[in-house]
Amino acid sequence: MGAETGGAIKAGDKVGRYRWVVVALLFAATAINYIDRQMIGVLKPTLAAEFHWSETDFAGIVFWFQVAYAIGYLSFGKVVDALGARLGYTIAIVIWTISHMAHGFATGMISFALARFGLGIGESGNFPAGIRAVTDWFPQKERAFAIGVFNAGANVGAIITPLLVPLLVLWFDWRMAFFVTGLFGIIWLAVWWMVYRHPTEHARVTPGELAWIRQDPADPVEKIGWGRLLTVKETWAYALGKFMIDPIWWFFLFWLPGYLFDRYDLDLKTFGLPLAAIYLISDLGSVAGGWLSSKLIKGGRTPNFARKVTMLICAICVLPIWFVQGIDNVWMAVLVIGLATAAHQAFSANLYTLPSDVFPRGAVGSVVGIGGTVGAFGGMGMALFAGYILDATHSYEVLFAICASAYLLALLVVHVLSPRLAPVRIEDVSQR
Repeated sequence: MGAETGGAIKAGDKVGRYRWVVVALLFAATAINYIDRQMIGVLKPTLAAEFHWSETDFAGIVFWFQVAYAIGYLSFGKVVDALGARLGYTIAIVIWTISHMAHGFATGMISFALARFGLGIGESGNFPAGIRAVTDWFPQKERAFAIGVFNAGANVGAIITPLLVPLLVLWFDWRMAFFVTGLFGIIWLAVWWMVYRHPTEHARVTPGELAWIRQDPADPVEKIGWGRLLTVKETWAYALGKFMIDPIWWFFLFWLPGYLFDRYDLDLKTFGLPLAAIYLISDLGSVAGGWLSSKLIKGGRTPNFARKVTMLICAICVLPIWFVQGIDNVWMAVLVIGLATAAHQAFSANLYTLPSDVFPRGAVGSVVGIGGTVGAFGGMGMALFAGYILDATHSYEVLFAICASAYLLALLVVHVLSPRLAPVRIEDVSQR
């Protein structure tokens, strides 16, 4: 997709709101993505009992999802840059829906690992495609809020999963749970293909809304390869930030259900509400993080100030999770964990905006892909480390300490590598 030219907003132009329909679609896709992703964590006690998995066995299955996610994220960044959000998203959800339903046929570690690998390949396309769609449909001042809203779909998916999946297991069995939830992706894909177009090609976009979307300065037309992007320190500001915080979110997603089971003696019928409450709190954090930085920008602050102040507040809010294992009351623990997961989502919403803040549109998908791949490498290490630590110590203390400190370190790295979040001048980067 070529570069867009800037648009002028004329007096009397009516700025439409169709771009928020696009966000609603992205929100729904992200919710489905997380239902499919989190089911292995919610079903961990059931599957571990049936297949006699140790913590290390479960970590191995998660590891192969992360390997695929690393491969797919990097690939889908280029796919989305080349094909655009509409077709890129379509390819992603076809792969992940087929792989998700394949879990229902799994008979052991190898078949589960293969299904998770396919799921990781497909699901890795969600955020590169979603962020590209936001970049195409929103001016810079609204992007963090739009990303925060659609990123909140992750928490809605995480809320729905522990409430819905146990019911499906009790009504049918765990295999049928994968088949039923797989239908969500099929329905979404049909709606996406009918509704989504680029804003310049969409009949529902008014001239005023198109001018609003295109109000930022025009991007250069030049295509930018990975080799050149890897020489830019702003690429690494984003990628290393992802390396530090993504493993924490994977840990929350895949190990929190088991933690609640073990620490508070819950079961398939009783752990759903506490886990859903954690992700409901997370949802508020995702939207609040995007809202705060967008509000600061609209109030005259620079994107650099707005993003980093918001991220600092989030990093501080994660710190109490260090001590959560000492809390005996499950609902007090829910509040502390929920604050941390909300802070993660708010931090992540702002980190996700950095590529679109500093890179031209033609490079956003690739930079997001690089960051997602580096983040997945961190997740691979965290999965293996978590399995080892839990089998060796039967304690989450070390893991929660890592969670507490990761965000301050991530913000420090981002600030050192990109102290002003200045737009990247690709023409000044040597050819590679």
